[in-house]
Amino acid sequence: MATTSGKPGIFAIRDVRSLITETTEEGHGLKKSVGVTQLTAMGVGAIIGTGIFVVIGKGAGIAGPAVILSFILAAVACAFSALSYAELASSIPVSGSAYTYTYATLGEIVAWIIGWDLILEYGVSVAGIAVGWGGNLNAFLDAAFGYQLPDAIAKSPSEGGVFNLPAVFIVLAITFLLVRGVSESAKANLVMVVIKLAVLIFFLVVAFANFGTGNFKPFAPDGTDGVTSAAAIIFFAYIGFDAVSTGSEEAKKPGRDLPIAILASLGICTLFYVLTAVGAIGIATPDQMKGSDAPLAAALDQGAGISWAAGILALGAVVAITSVVLVIFYGQTRIFFAMCRDGLMPKRFATVNQRYGTPARLTIGLGVLIAILAALVPLGTIVELVNIGTLFAFVLVNIGVIILRRTRPEMPRPYRVPWVPVLPIIGVLFAIYLMSDLPWETWVRFGVWLVIGIAIYLLYGYRNSRLRTEPQSTPSWAREEDPAGDQP
Repeated sequence: MATTSGKPGIFAIRDVRSLITETTEEGHGLKKSVGVTQLTAMGVGAIIGTGIFVVIGKGAGIAGPAVILSFILAAVACAFSALSYAELASSIPVSGSAYTYTYATLGEIVAWIIGWDLILEYGVSVAGIAVGWGGNLNAFLDAAFGYQLPDAIAKSPSEGGVFNLPAVFIVLAITFLLVRGVSESAKANLVMVVIKLAVLIFFLVVAFANFGTGNFKPFAPDGTDGVTSAAAIIFFAYIGFDAVSTGSEEAKKPGRDLPIAILASLGICTLFYVLTAVGAIGIATPDQMKGSDAPLAAALDQGAGISWAAGILALGAVVAITSVVLVIFYGQTRIFFAMCRDGLMPKRFATVNQRYGTPARLTIGLGVLIAILAALVPLGTIVELVNIGTLFAFVLVNIGVIILRRTRPEMPRPYRVPWVPVLPIIGVLFAIYLMSDLPWETWVRFGVWLVIGIAIYLLYGYRNSRLRTEPQSTPSWAREEDPAGDQP
């Protein structure tokens, strides 16, 4: 922890050993109960959701059959940042993900900015995805039973309803599950991941049984411009692997399991995305898919003439989105928890329930707020899983790897990004390129939220930070052993 003769400044850095020691404090330490399979499933659960069931149609409308290349390009763009997340997650196994990594490399004010923005990004994403869950539930009920919920309890007031009951239900159900324990949540997510992968395998079997090559010509009607434009949209279908790193503190063997889970989840999803894109183009034209909110179901219905399969795809979408809500909400609670434990937000919310080993009070509070938001506010325009906040986090995580390699070369690193600083710099450039393509409204919202956050930091966070309430130049309790808890 960087200190001076007076109080540490706003760019003070937390010592990595100090951050890890906090995880063993009584009442503030999370239970280590998650293994590599569950962590990998968390990544798959966060990534495979509305992206594969919706965004493939938009991508095909832009790039044509070359959307297959767009999926590959987007995966490559994510891979550079995934490597950096893997190194930092294995080296700093503490809740908070990009917030914590930035605190240990770029300083408190930068960590606050990214943590504050991720709270908004994750919270809005959970609420928006919950609204989407309600819509897909209605689609499943209609496809399977010919019944839909009344608008009064299925839509927000501005959309002609009273409140969105399905969205409230799924948020509160996930809240209850997360309070009960991370192990229980991970097991439930694993079941949902198996179901939605089974649905995608069903789609692939049907698609390749009816496969034809006629729809692949012309392959790239708009050339490389179409491929890159579609990749910029499809990129967001891959975001979610970063949520795995929020589980660092609860991993049984973080040094080994986190890099495997982050990279494996990205690899598994890339394989399914590419195969699904090939199968979809093999049975349907891009025009048939681009105008549909359920492009895979449209491909089976209009392309292969199998209308009964729409109900199965709708069920898969419901399950897929449920697991996305679970993992993204889990990530938000852990980021908020880390900020509270560091004193930048009220520390009483960082109390861990001794029975369940989870931050129950914090989880319930966030769950109620998100449920209210999902019930009353139409979030169709901001359902994107992540936007500028996560891309900003990607930039800082990549930079953090480079800085820690220079400032803490002796720090144990169970996983090391190869060819530093080249690969992290490429990750930064990819993220900046995609940020530059975001609409101006996103930048305005980012700026307003940022101003509010800095005001809160100056009025509360700066004064109550552990860097200032518990200053010490060389922690006597700092442990010298491997901070990741296990050697490779």
